[in-house]
Amino acid sequence: MFELEGAVHDPVSGGKPKKLVILLHGYGADGNDLIGLAEPLAPLMPDVVFHAPNAPYPCDGNPFGYQWFGISRLDPHLMLAGVRGAAPFVEAFLDKLLADYGLTEADTALVGFSQGTMMALHVGLRREKTLAGIVGFSGLLPGIETLEAEVKSKPPVLLIHGDADPMVPFEMMDRAENGLTAVGVEVSSYAAKGVGHSIDGHGLEKCARFLLRAFGMKTS
Repeated sequence: MFELEGAVHDPVSGGKPKKLVILLHGYGADGNDLIGLAEPLAPLMPDVVFHAPNAPYPCDGNPFGYQWFGISRLDPHLMLAGVRGAAPFVEAFLDKLLADYGLTEADTALVGFSQGTMMALHVGLRREKTLAGIVGFSGLLPGIETLEAEVKSKPPVLLIHGDADPMVPFEMMDRAENGLTAVGVEVSSYAAKGVGHSIDGHGLEKCARFLLRAFGMKTS
């Protein structure tokens, strides 16, 4: 299995990273698509390093992008098989970064968009040690029916979803929130009014406040 690689945004403090945020992009995109989130977030958390790896496979539907797994429709069985197949890549990437920086899961947050949200939730809830938090934009929770038997840790989760999303139905956020709550995960959610399959300023602000709290940093 090869190692994931992608865009990096170093701490704006110029010092050694004290916290880590991994940004997992959506279907057909790449790490450069999400590393832009670090621009507004980094000044608020100057000791955080941001990594946005490219997914492991060329995208079936976009020759210039990547995918965590192939998907033609929101079939729950295909999605669960897909996240399980791609999870070892994210696990290995996370393990390597923690070793390289001398950090722990408690110093680390996963932020996903769409298919990246599926990966973040799947991997983050199955780590032996608890992450600082998980943020999921415009995604869903694969394998709700297997989660109770497979969950190993319960980091706090923030779900954000546009109520005008034409790609991943808005009701998937409620379904994910209910599934997470059922296994004892602390979940908060935000419905982005009039927003499609994207991230708006209000959603990004919610994400920033969540990460600051998760990392024990001051919020204004």
